[in-house]
Amino acid sequence: MAKPQEKVSFGQRLKQIGMVFKFTAKQDRWFAPLVAAAVLIPLALTVVAVILWSWIWLPIGILFVLLAVLIVLNLRSNKAMMNAAEGQPGAAAQIMENMRGDWRVTPAVSSTTQMDMVHLVIGRPGVILLAEGNPQRVRGLLGQEKRRLSKVIGSAPLHDYVIGQDEGELPIRKLRTTLLRLPRALSGKDVNSLDKRLKALTARPQMPKGAIPKNMRPPGAFRQSRGR
Repeated sequence: MAKPQEKVSFGQRLKQIGMVFKFTAKQDRWFAPLVAAAVLIPLALTVVAVILWSWIWLPIGILFVLLAVLIVLNLRSNKAMMNAAEGQPGAAAQIMENMRGDWRVTPAVSSTTQMDMVHLVIGRPGVILLAEGNPQRVRGLLGQEKRRLSKVIGSAPLHDYVIGQDEGELPIRKLRTTLLRLPRALSGKDVNSLDKRLKALTARPQMPKGAIPKNMRPPGAFRQSRGR
């Protein structure tokens, strides 16, 4: 079952908004001018309305200012986050974990030491595999995961995407809209049942392919292999 969302206090919410403001302003050079416009234009119209008609327009104007700022913040912060996430390992899984709705995300169910990875997502559209990394290597990982999952998902739809900018790949900035447009093929009960089956399948961690770094080798592994 999806974890219930914890209640956020008003102070914590304001702190979160402040952090988003700082992050967006750092990533997007147009953010500050657009916020200034979102404040000044409605405020100027409010002043005119108060002079011509009544003070009743003052609270209405303040609400319009807050609404305009929130709209600018939402649009520009999403773009800034997509720009910052592009090319970062694990970005697709992080975006999915922060999406609204019932999405069950298991990052890096399959990976290599070259930072190629495949993420598993379960939701109303079915089972979704998101691959990040070198296109040639991740397509091999995708094929392995599809064969492995086909044994337990039954008739549930299986979608797979390679995240990237080349032809046939899905740009990370289009990830949210692409998945939200997928047809809803499963009920909530089906999602829960499928999640339990796939958690049992992926419970055993897989070691990345390729040479294992020394700091990841179990103690005594080399001595045991020589003693055989």
